[in-house]
Amino acid sequence: MGRVRTKTVKRAARQIVEKYYGKYVLGCERINVFRLGLDFQFNKKVAEEVALIPSKRMRNRVAGFITHLMRRIQKGPVRGISLKLQEEERERRMDFVPERSEVDVPIIQIDQDTADMLNFLKINIPNVKVITPHSHGADGMMMHREARY
Repeated sequence: MGRVRTKTVKRAARQIVEKYYGKYVLGCERINVFRLGLDFQFNKKVAEEVALIPSKRMRNRVAGFITHLMRRIQKGPVRGISLKLQEEERERRMDFVPERSEVDVPIIQIDQDTADMLNFLKINIPNVKVITPHSHGADGMMMHREARY
């Protein structure tokens, strides 16, 4: 059964993940190199190295929440955590300009009433084709006769 995590644990874990995500952290012996990931033991070592956590129990809780956050980050963006990698990806998606716009339509088909309204308002739109209803076909569907605007 899961436990309720305090605000202190969540805040500390989020700050550690934001600051050290994707970076290597040297251990005290300078021999061991740790990186945040899905391994609780490595996350515990990173939390021990980079933060002043007063008790072993608190350190284990922070490391457990770091592990939980790393799993969620692998699945997608996490609310409340701004990672530089995610921000760059978001900016790249926002700056993308397609080769051809989806709203550019080569021919706009309108009925006669709409064409009359456009003429009354003196609006001239290029590539407009007026479609007038002709008669019902054999299958009962309305057939259209095309007229150039």
